[in-house]
Amino acid sequence: MNSSSRRHARSPAAGPLDDDDLVCEILLRLPPQPSALPRASAVCKRWRRLVSEPGFFRRFRLRHRRNPPLLGFFDRFVGLSFLPTLDAPNRIPPGRFSVQREDEDDYERSMSLGCRHGLFLILLTKPRQALVWDPITGEKQRIAVPAAFDLEKTAGLVNGAVLRPAGEDQHFQVVLAAADQKHQAIACVYSSKTCLWGNLISAPLPYDEANGIRVPTMVHTDDAVMAGDSLYWMLVGNSCGILEFDMVKQSLAVMRLPVHIGGDDCFKMMRAEGGGLGFLFVPASDHTAQLWKRKTDCDGSAPWMLGRTIELDKVLSLIPEEKGPLFILGFAEENSVVFLWTMIGLFMINLETLEFKNLFKTMFFSYYHPFESVYAAGNSMPYVAGIK
Repeated sequence: MNSSSRRHARSPAAGPLDDDDLVCEILLRLPPQPSALPRASAVCKRWRRLVSEPGFFRRFRLRHRRNPPLLGFFDRFVGLSFLPTLDAPNRIPPGRFSVQREDEDDYERSMSLGCRHGLFLILLTKPRQALVWDPITGEKQRIAVPAAFDLEKTAGLVNGAVLRPAGEDQHFQVVLAAADQKHQAIACVYSSKTCLWGNLISAPLPYDEANGIRVPTMVHTDDAVMAGDSLYWMLVGNSCGILEFDMVKQSLAVMRLPVHIGGDDCFKMMRAEGGGLGFLFVPASDHTAQLWKRKTDCDGSAPWMLGRTIELDKVLSLIPEEKGPLFILGFAEENSVVFLWTMIGLFMINLETLEFKNLFKTMFFSYYHPFESVYAAGNSMPYVAGIK
């Protein structure tokens, strides 16, 4: 009998919890909070052995892929510093996730493009490389950017997104999106499995000569939103709208916004409740948030539908003197949490439950990349996924 058979064998009189496979299935169903696995490992030597096996944590991550905790966020304009949002015992030390810069010159004028599936994407402007960083392991991978995304060939802004394909915990994909000098949207996908970029995909962008705006239409630098099989970016400049990249069809499309955006209005693309693309809009005239959603009809069209409205001043108990301007500084798509700046502090608001937390007060405006990932606190848990 080999060692594997000895480990799983049990006598007819043994109880169900003497079966290692069954216990593993139970442990996999623990909540994905940072303290969960370390606490389980402290119960007994057997549980510690099970959760420490190389394949267990990978299975744990995959199981909780769609409900990872919001560990905190990275500040785009303060050196990508990490700020935790959880309370003890799940709170991550602020210095735990820190990008190590081997060559400061490479990071000059770099642009952080957001986090997804435990990975962070950074565009290094000077060497024209996409950097995929795993904040938990510290691993990095640099990828040369296709020539179509060179600064002299685009309208000045290049955005992108990183993701892991469904069922994958090692390989990843990078999608770059931009507007070129021909008034086209362009996109390209890199696969770490093949180490190759795919074909360049393009689609015409609208241009309105009558509106008097001579700035070309560009892909905005806000984080992409992933809903279903598509990635979405905001379009700004001559024509405002939303750029959709369908990962399955490998196609680009432009769609209109659900509302007219004024100069002082507050808005953010988001994943809608129940899936699909959503749009959060807060008019400057009041503190009422409108949650819009695209609803696909039987004829294939997808009109915008107004769903819920949220009276933010009542949710946050703002008195008249506190009802100043609002600014959305980030959105965590897996947790449906918005980071909202107010005169009395930076709030983290769950748009589904309306639970909120005042993180801190600041008079400085920034942009935040929420970091949603499964992470085991301490050094006792193995981390074997890596990036490839």
